[in-house]
Amino acid sequence: MGAMSERKPLIVGNWKMHTNHLETIQMVQKLSYRLDLADYERVEVVVAPPFTALRSAQVVIEQDRMRFGLGAQDVFWEEKGAYTGEVSASMLAKLAVGHVIVGHSERRQHFGETDEMVNKKTRAVLSAEMRPIVCVGETLEERESGQAEEVIVGQIKGGLARVDAESVSRLSIAYEPVWAIGTGRTALPDDAGLITEIIRETVSDMTNSEAAGSVRILYGGSVNPGNIKDFMAKKNIDGALVGGASLDPDKFAAIVRYWI
Repeated sequence: MGAMSERKPLIVGNWKMHTNHLETIQMVQKLSYRLDLADYERVEVVVAPPFTALRSAQVVIEQDRMRFGLGAQDVFWEEKGAYTGEVSASMLAKLAVGHVIVGHSERRQHFGETDEMVNKKTRAVLSAEMRPIVCVGETLEERESGQAEEVIVGQIKGGLARVDAESVSRLSIAYEPVWAIGTGRTALPDDAGLITEIIRETVSDMTNSEAAGSVRILYGGSVNPGNIKDFMAKKNIDGALVGGASLDPDKFAAIVRYWI
């Protein structure tokens, strides 16, 4: 994978259903005080607040010339229409959103999202010139029954169906074992390293080695300052999708500065 050395680490803060627009402004300002130019040169940092706070985050990031990227937590695959409550990819692009999380396990679990829906969202994000963060992960039952690899491979094949190699090279894949999200439990770094190796091999089989070598693979699932370094030491892990810890500017900054 010749592109491995070129993959800049990506740390994404998924704020989920937390922070109104005023709290979001305070959060990004506090985070900006804790990071410096050297941090951004080493790591790409993205924050993903709720939809209602995206415009406020965009304004403060642009006005204060912050070096964060702006992310969204979800998207709908249609461009426009009678889809009450939904947000299209083009709407997000107009807010300078650069990354969009699709297929998060909480979307799959609580809202019945399927691999087909994840695929539609992925292709919509790419069509709007943004970068999808495609989430995959197994449940505890699936892991204990020895189905983890089968589940992950199936989610990748379903989520990336009909996506060409050039487009695949632009996206990220987040491995988030469902049983580790918000529970305080984490996968062992060796286990995460094995799964992320399988992810890259699957992408390579679907496209080619060059595209697979460009994909950034993130680990998610109770990531914190105490365990991030062990995960980042694995050759196929290029960053993290951070949940609860990203709501604390001190903890999130420590995760971004994982090498210290």
